[in-house]
Parts: sequence; structure tokens; C-alpha cells
Amino acid sequence: MSAETLQSELEATALKLGINSQAEIRYDEVDSDLLSQLPLAFARTNSILPLNELDGAVRVALSGAHGLLLLDELRMLFGKPMDPILVPPLHLADVINHVYAGVSGTSREVLQELEGEDLSTIATELNQPQDLLDLTDEGPVIRLLNSILSEAVKERVSDIHIEPYERDLLVRFRIDGILYEKLSPPKIIQDALVSRVKIMSGLNIAEKRLPQDGRIRILVAGRDVDIRVSIIPTFYGERAVLRLLDKKKGILSLADIGLGEVGVRTMERMLARTSGIILVTGPTGSGKSTTLYAALNRVNSSEKNIITIEDPIEYQIRGIGQIQVNPKIELTFASGLRSILRQDPDIIMVGEIRDAETAEIAIQASLTGHLVLSTLHTNDAATAVTRLVDMGIEPFMIASSLTAVVAQRLVRVICPHCREEYRPVEQYAGVTLPEKLYRGRGCDRCFGLGTLGRTAIYEIMPVDQELCSMIIRRAHAGEIKDYAVAHGMTTLRDDGLARAAAGDTTIEEVLRVTQDDYADVPL
Repeated sequence: MSAETLQSELEATALKLGINSQAEIRYDEVDSDLLSQLPLAFARTNSILPLNELDGAVRVALSGAHGLLLLDELRMLFGKPMDPILVPPLHLADVINHVYAGVSGTSREVLQELEGEDLSTIATELNQPQDLLDLTDEGPVIRLLNSILSEAVKERVSDIHIEPYERDLLVRFRIDGILYEKLSPPKIIQDALVSRVKIMSGLNIAEKRLPQDGRIRILVAGRDVDIRVSIIPTFYGERAVLRLLDKKKGILSLADIGLGEVGVRTMERMLARTSGIILVTGPTGSGKSTTLYAALNRVNSSEKNIITIEDPIEYQIRGIGQIQVNPKIELTFASGLRSILRQDPDIIMVGEIRDAETAEIAIQASLTGHLVLSTLHTNDAATAVTRLVDMGIEPFMIASSLTAVVAQRLVRVICPHCREEYRPVEQYAGVTLPEKLYRGRGCDRCFGLGTLGRTAIYEIMPVDQELCSMIIRRAHAGEIKDYAVAHGMTTLRDDGLARAAAGDTTIEEVLRVTQDDYADVPL
């Protein structure tokens, strides 16, 4: 249904109810003082939200006729007349979750409250492990961590870093791949804060000498969030990194990850094969797992037996057998892959090829009638071939099994709410710029960053007969890449420049993520 149709239906319903309508609510329209008087459960259950006070009346957003029945109750609560407006139900639900996420106070406000606490008592009790649970059950530490987690979910944070230094403690957020300093809590509560993280993730709070890994599952403003926790000992205390996985986002389709129409068709053609190996390459944090999940989601059906071995399992997929790597019991990629081959699989996904043993088994599996998907850490598609050769894999086996290599990077997406076009003045060596480009000014929707989310840029290198011959004679990566480009492969940078010209991302972002391949281009 088009936006125009939805708007027409909204206005028609509002006219029938005798009230005004509003297609969209800005977050800055909502008065936090009004929110503090209305419980979240009531607002969410009844799909109703007080916005602000105007001309002596409280403007109230509601999603249907049922909300009109509650106006008398709200009039008594606020002591003022109500001015109802009709808002689309899905949009209102999103706004409710967003604005209530910060109504309990930001992490900075909680820190200000801590200034009135007796922090010396906390420092003294930290020396008594048996009292640590009692300590973290005290209000301030719990409130601080809860506010940090709530703000992280609200601001689309992928990682939270809690970093101890000699005289201070630093909390940083990673948003769209970039780290930003969030706040600096008092150094004296460092151990209590990390211990609270340990308690939530089921880790040993008494063990401070060894690294520990755990998981937390939380519900923030109606969003189910899974958190992977990593804690390591450093010179100035334990350092914690929390990676947030929003289950609401789920697994994306091939069309949603940035491939474009041609890329989707190419991937679907490769995934339709019954054997061979498809490699997805890129540095850590470049979205390789997301691409693999999208590919598995595309081929998943009751007619196929699909088994994966991963480290870690980020999303559970119905209908697919997923194995978690566990080095403590010697369940590695290689040993798990051998066991998978005895399970009569049609499609196998190996989270990462880290060594020659795993590479050899994966290639053997692809040669014996299995479609294998995996990842490799290389900068571009062509280098994946030489990396396998460097691992000790015979070139003729690579040529016989390799179907395609997909290289990718993640780029930040320009916020659609504050995007503006401009004519570029600065020139970059070796880069032809279009007449107009785009950037984000920064607004409340993107928290002033000018970007909202990330997408991927790709280069897809199918392996044809000529490339097989080049692999067998051990051609170097540059020669392989030149051949692939000459025969239609779009490079990472070219794909990125096309996305920048279309207004999806900025030219600076494209040059930043592809600079390893073009070191001579000034940024």
C-alpha cells in the first residue's frame, strides 16, 4: 500500500471520528514530564501517548476509536482537557518504544545522582567478594548499567566498551562502525560495574585473572536484545565489551543487504548450484555473517538438509542445524565439518576458514557434491585465491571447487530525514566525481550524526574457465583482478561510488572503507 493511500485512509478515519490526524510524530514533540506521569505498560497496551501541552490542552496521540474511551481517564490524570489526534498504529508503537526508552533518565543523569552517593563505601566493600552481590544490588550501579544498555539500544549501538585506565573509566559506544565516547563514570565504581555485567551474563565474579565470555538477554522498550559479553583482564582492571544483537531486525534477505538487482540475480544463480564453494571475504566487522545468513535464508527449504558450524551462532534459523564451535572440548571448525559430512547434508556453511585443515575439508566437501558457504579474511575477491594457495591448498583443487568469491565492506547510510545534496568541490586522485553528491546535516532521528544504519558494497567474482586456468598456473592476485574487471566485475570502490552518486552513502565513507585497496588516494 502506497504512502498516499495510507494517508488518505488515515484522514478518512480521523474525519469519521471527528478528530485531527497526523501521519508522523517527531520525537522532540513529546514532553518527558507528561510521559513520567503515564506508565509505559498503559501507553503500550492502549496504544496511546501524551505528546505535549498546547493552548491549555494536552495533545494525545491514539491509533483508533478505542483510545477515545480513555480520554476521561487521562483528563483526570493530567487535570487538563484532551486534544486527541489519530496516528498510524505501527508508527505510534515505534514512537512509544523510542521515547519511553529514555524516560528513566540518561546515563549522564544517573552519574549525576551518583555524585551524592557514598562511593567510598562501595570501594571498601569491593575487597570482600562475599558482599559483592549485596553491593551490586544497591541501586546506583544497577541504574547506571540499565541506563547504558537502554541508551545503547535506543541509539542503534552495536558494541559497548567499558574501558579501565589508570585514573579514569571510559564507556564508549560503537554506532555504525565508529566508536564514540559516551561517558566517564567514577573510577571507584569500576569493579562494581563490571561485576554487575558478570552477574547478568552468568559469569564468575570472583575470577579476575582470566578472560570470560557470556551472554545476556534483555528486553528494552519491547525489543528483544541478545548481548554477547567478553571480559578480559588488563593492567588497570577488567575490560568489558558487550555486542548487541537486536532480534527484532532478524535475518535480512539478499535484496536487503545492498547487493542490488544484478548482484541478487548473480548470487541466486550461484546458490542454485548443487556443489562448489562460495567464499565471502572482508575484514572483521564487514558484514560477512549477515551475507551468509541472507544466502542461507534464500536456499532454506524442507527439501534441503542444511547444517552450519559457527563461532558464534548469531541468529537461530528454523529448519537449519547449527553447531557452535567449542575449543574446550576440541569441537573446532575442522572436526565439526568432518561430523557434518556424516549427516547427509546438501548445503554446508562454515563460519570461517582459519587454517589449511578446515580449507581442505571444505574443498573436499564441495568436490563431493555439496554446496559450501564460508568466509575468509582478505581485502578483495582476487586475494582470496592467493590466500588459499598460501595456506597450502593445491591450485588445481581450488580451481575445481571454487564457484565464486564475494568481497564486501560496510558503509554508513545517509540519514533519509536530513539528507541534502551538494556539489563537490574537493577532488580525489583517480576518482571521477558526479556533479552532485549527498550528505546528512544531522537531526534528532540520527542523533546528530547524519547517518542512520549501514549497508554493504560488494564485488562479486564468478570463477569461469579462464580464471580456473589462471589459478592453476598460480597467477598473482593483481592479474586475477584485472581479468575479472575486464570481464565485467564491479570493484568495491566502483560499487561504493555508484551508491554515493545514488545518495545512499557519502563519498568520504566510500573512500574510507576502500583505502586499503587504493593506498595512493588522499583522504
